[in-house]
Amino acid sequence: MRRPMVAGNWKMHGTRASVAELINGLSNLALPSGVEVAVFPPSLYISQVVDGLEGKSITVGAQNSAVEPAQGALTGEIAPSQLIDAGCGLVLIGHSERRQIIGENDEVLNRKFAAAQACGLKPVLCVGETLEEREAGKTLEIVGRQLGSIIEAFGVEAFANAVIAYEPVWAIGTGLTASPQQAQDVHAAIRAQLAAKNAEVARNVQLLYGGSVKAANAAELFGMPDIDGGLIGGASLNADEFGAICRAAGN
Repeated sequence: MRRPMVAGNWKMHGTRASVAELINGLSNLALPSGVEVAVFPPSLYISQVVDGLEGKSITVGAQNSAVEPAQGALTGEIAPSQLIDAGCGLVLIGHSERRQIIGENDEVLNRKFAAAQACGLKPVLCVGETLEEREAGKTLEIVGRQLGSIIEAFGVEAFANAVIAYEPVWAIGTGLTASPQQAQDVHAAIRAQLAAKNAEVARNVQLLYGGSVKAANAAELFGMPDIDGGLIGGASLNADEFGAICRAAGN
């Protein structure tokens, strides 16, 4: 049976002082034992978060990693092997902000996905459509292509050691949220695309929903049969709100 997961993406937020305050809040949360909880701080603060959450049942992840697994001459990048050394267990691959703003394409993201797995870092592959693509009826086409790029490159078995997060671009940081049924429809299509290649992989992979998830709407979203938790943005910067979302996943 799939274990629920709630992951907090802190994005480009935080100072040493505010991170310390957030760590303190997270440390005092009563988290449900059946939920896998993770946080993704900016890379500058990974070591601070790993040290601050030592002994807590919260995995620390990175928001990005390099296209090469090992250390080398790639100025400004962080190798997956270095993230493992720093205490990370997960890494976001293909978040829409990196696709849309930084311009990362499927070829680059495939290399990042493979490099992460080569070092034992578990990728969280982010997929999703823009508002224009949804209004044009292209949601499943876009999401299917983003997912299919990994499947074609490495086989569907690559998702036996990965997480998938569906984040409609139009719902990130806007306050807009896909309805539970809209989110479920896309999650079901993702699982069906995987199942067409390997039913066991499809059955076991964790599918997260991201896009303005809050304590107020988490329970309804997480109650859908193919939604296994959430990738949480702004609400993850408030320990109490994040804790409430984790408890919703536990129910």
